[in-house]
Amino acid sequence: MTAVRTVTGTAAETRVLGERLAGLLSAGDLLVLSGDLGAGKTTFTQGIGAGLGVRGDITSPTFVISRVHPSLVGGPALVHVDAYRLAASTTGNGEFDDLDLDAYLDEAVTVVEWGNGIAEGLAANRLEIELTRAHGDDQGETRTLTITPVGSRWQGVDLGAALSLGTSA
Repeated sequence: MTAVRTVTGTAAETRVLGERLAGLLSAGDLLVLSGDLGAGKTTFTQGIGAGLGVRGDITSPTFVISRVHPSLVGGPALVHVDAYRLAASTTGNGEFDDLDLDAYLDEAVTVVEWGNGIAEGLAANRLEIELTRAHGDDQGETRTLTITPVGSRWQGVDLGAALSLGTSA
């Protein structure tokens, strides 16, 4: 499967991209987000939450590690995880396993920020999304998102066309 790459010029565009992606998501989907600090992972997740119609403000769960946002529209809940502190610790994988995310996996859309290297084992089917920020950007808002589909769930799904993302990588 081919990775899809797009550039957003503002935080609002990054949110909109997340909202568009939410239209393709269903219960059981896993998204593993990676990228530099301040690259827009939470902003992107805010768009997903808006698109799914979930309850509560989507904020970085860095200190609580994870939050569950129930659906307000009869769709799947959003489980939002920030594995930053877990990834940085020497016992990170054990602490990540202690979150018991697989209990929610079939019923919710699960987004794991900083999950690269520890969350992939949750599901054979997932979207790996890397967000990078343009360094030296006067506005500080330009982001490049690279979405890599993994597994049979995403075979035949043209993410570029569905999301009007521009160029594929």
